[in-house]
Amino acid sequence: MAYQFHQRGRQGERKIQNFSSTPPFLLLPLIFFLIFGLASCGGKSPTASQQNTVASSNKDSNLTFFDVTLEQADEVGRPIWKVRAKQAQYTKEKQIGQAESPYGELYQDGKVVYQIKADVADIEQNGKQLFLKGKIFATDPKNGVVLQGNELEWRPKEDLLIVRNQINGSHKQLQAVAQEARVKTREQRMEFFGRVIANSIDPQLQVRTEHLIWNIKQEKLIGDRPLQIDRYKDNKISDRGKGNSAEVNLKTKIATIQQNAQLDLLDPPMQITSNSMTWNMNTETVTTNSPVRMFQRAENLTVTANQGEMRIPQKTVYLTGNVNAIGQRRQSLKSNTLTWYLDNKLVEAQGNVVYRQIDPRLNFTGETAVGNLQTENIVVKGGTSSGRVVTEIIPQERANRQQ
Repeated sequence: MAYQFHQRGRQGERKIQNFSSTPPFLLLPLIFFLIFGLASCGGKSPTASQQNTVASSNKDSNLTFFDVTLEQADEVGRPIWKVRAKQAQYTKEKQIGQAESPYGELYQDGKVVYQIKADVADIEQNGKQLFLKGKIFATDPKNGVVLQGNELEWRPKEDLLIVRNQINGSHKQLQAVAQEARVKTREQRMEFFGRVIANSIDPQLQVRTEHLIWNIKQEKLIGDRPLQIDRYKDNKISDRGKGNSAEVNLKTKIATIQQNAQLDLLDPPMQITSNSMTWNMNTETVTTNSPVRMFQRAENLTVTANQGEMRIPQKTVYLTGNVNAIGQRRQSLKSNTLTWYLDNKLVEAQGNVVYRQIDPRLNFTGETAVGNLQTENIVVKGGTSSGRVVTEIIPQERANRQQ
């Protein structure tokens, strides 16, 4: 093989264009130096091929490469990375130094999984891992994900790509910023760490947390730490969800929030809290099969139940099991089920109805109740069997004692 090689010294420059014409006693030290400088620490040895020239500095450990290509293969000869650069400074300590306009490919199972490029970057390789420092861009040609950061690390044996330091990820479905991103290329799975802000295009959401998993194939976002989900309409926040963990299906537009789950709605103004709730942004419904508390700020009305459902466009709430509604003046309505029409400020209760009023002190029991709990205008009716309503009027002295 013939290389072009520039060597500069104090007395000028000499140029050797073909090693084959060089006397053997001069060629041997040069070949030894190049092999020593480019040998890998393990696995297949990376190669640095130069299409034009190689210039050496006064120090034996430094070389400047022009049009350099760095390659590394696995045990069976399949490529695991290829990086090309217009110019690169080589040092024995780093295996390669600063490179100008590096670009290349990262491989998994012999196939390109990411394309990388930068204006200027420090490149380090040790046969098992590849490191780049600089303003790095990494693109997945399969799904279109683009990661931008200031550090890149490729660990092919672990199937792991790490991009660190001011991460900016972009995709047709999601935009995200974080301190670090970790990609499992075979699983099409990406993890964001540190001050994560992810913006979904459709549905229009923003997720804030410290750790977020993105299953790209399944189109799911998974948060296993406290997080906040803001939903936007016309570029304004309409609803806000919070919880210790959550899963958002971007395809079905359904979010499941768990552990201290809370949802604040703007219209109607309502706060829903539960241990677990399902938020369907497509149908605009919120359902929970665990104990739920709903607080209506405008009327200062709180309702608790074993489970519930809210249909946001209809402004209607359906509650089931051990329902207890409490008004501003501590008037209360208990029942098996309750339908709450927020627009009409009307409640319909069924099953073992108990209505209590503080002033005047009254108790009503029956099978159904209809009315406005806030104005204390409630009609209680008896069941089909007895058809009787039991009314208890509590004397003032007894009421005072109970208070």
